[in-house]
Amino acid sequence: MSVENNLTEWIRLADMDMATAQHMFNTYYPKPLEIVCFHSQQAAEKMLKCFLATQDTEIPRTHDMQILCDKCMEIEDSFNDIYEASVMLTRYGVIPRYPVEWDILEADAKKAIEDAESVMSFVKDIISTDEKQNAND
Repeated sequence: MSVENNLTEWIRLADMDMATAQHMFNTYYPKPLEIVCFHSQQAAEKMLKCFLATQDTEIPRTHDMQILCDKCMEIEDSFNDIYEASVMLTRYGVIPRYPVEWDILEADAKKAIEDAESVMSFVKDIISTDEKQNAND
């Protein structure tokens, strides 16, 4: 599989996670808040990994958004713009997978969606800009 196909697949999978989170938040009752947060985190995680793939960089096997964002910032300082949003999503990457008592509010799920959308939009813009620069080189 070529790098381009990998990028397309990373984005496709991230978009599916984001669509799932949004759909569940907007249509289910009661809202499955833990799952909404989980899919939001997964969407953002996949986009950070997508960026790393564009840089031909080893992609860490982690759900820790701080580690991923730090690795992205080593390459591109502007990832500092989404650092807080990325790090806030980390807690949703593992805990919702297991039956633990955890109070997540509707506002938390809404914020998780917003943070994931910010990360996704930011990374898509970076990738698009990089592709345009490479085409002009």
